[in-house]
Amino acid sequence: MSKLFMFEKPLGMRDTLPELYQLKKQVKEAISKEMGQWGYVPIETPTLEFHETVGSVSAILDQQLFKLLDQQGNTLVLRPDMTAPIARIAASTLKSANRPLRLTYDAPVFRAQQIEGGRPAEFEQVGVELIGDQSSSADAEVISLMMASLHCAGASQSKVAIGHIGFVNAFLMEVLGNEARVNHFRRYLYEKNYVGFRKEVEQLSLSSIDKQRLFKLLRLKGGPDIILEAEEIAESEEALNALKQLKHLFSILNTYELEANLIVDLNLVMHMSYYTGTVFEAYSERLGYPVGSGGRYDHLLNEFDHPEAATGFGLRLDRLTEAIGQSEVSINQDVCLIFSHDRRKEAMKKTKELRLQGYSVVMQELSGIKDVDAYSAQFEDVIYFVGTNGKGGTTS
Repeated sequence: MSKLFMFEKPLGMRDTLPELYQLKKQVKEAISKEMGQWGYVPIETPTLEFHETVGSVSAILDQQLFKLLDQQGNTLVLRPDMTAPIARIAASTLKSANRPLRLTYDAPVFRAQQIEGGRPAEFEQVGVELIGDQSSSADAEVISLMMASLHCAGASQSKVAIGHIGFVNAFLMEVLGNEARVNHFRRYLYEKNYVGFRKEVEQLSLSSIDKQRLFKLLRLKGGPDIILEAEEIAESEEALNALKQLKHLFSILNTYELEANLIVDLNLVMHMSYYTGTVFEAYSERLGYPVGSGGRYDHLLNEFDHPEAATGFGLRLDRLTEAIGQSEVSINQDVCLIFSHDRRKEAMKKTKELRLQGYSVVMQELSGIKDVDAYSAQFEDVIYFVGTNGKGGTTS
């Protein structure tokens, strides 16, 4: 057998070493506790889903899906996100459950990457879905919960940019006039390629007024007053209604006292095509890309023949731990008990006592250690049961 790939991993896959694993565990536990205190109950979905259902409605590009066949010839996919599987459950098993549903999850998702992409093909998401509530209060709740989750995880300086995909779509349509153009320019916004957006606008056969309206769109980012500026360039009822919804949302968010951490971004476009209303992204001061995102997806459950309003968010654990920094966590264990062969029984008795007291204890025979000083430095305390004098020693 060729050993060419002995130490390699498939494209986009990563190992999680002990220090990072411990940090991820701490972050997940803190976030899960916070979500539970807001009344969200945990749920799990299969790693594998049918391509015809979850795979086709997930809004992930088909070439990014990991596909395989089962024994009956059905095409399966490794779940590319968590929102679509939970929508499937809400429309079937939980169809008759009382609304609104508040569900939380913690799971890895899988998206194939190109060689030059440098992105993970597997990453863990922690998030919530609030299903069955179409009010702005539901949007405010999930945004506030995302902020609270980031805070308790250690990313308290995070900011959330909030937009409305309904406004973007309606405004681009009223200026550009057809869906093809709208999709083209929306792509620039999604990629945050504002230079390309401007160049394309310059080449359009539009009036100077309409061109200025498009340029103005790129500047609609800042405080709540930005919504008033947007009302000056929008004309369609749909766009103005979207701005009205945002105003109401911010009035609710003000009661959560989050104003200092919120940004209005009216050219915010998400990669998931199923979003229909409010959308948002969370940023840490340490990173230049979002650690989490979410929004309203009122049409997704239609794909499962169960029309229903829904909103939610997901946090990327890999990015969140990067934002927090591994220096924030220590993997030093409480106690190491080093013993010689003839004092094993005493060591075992002491180890049992300490573990019953709640300490983590590593029990290690002296003969198995190459460098005692280096090995013992990993622990808060070291207890020795060596020699034959019946006495043990302790170092801190």
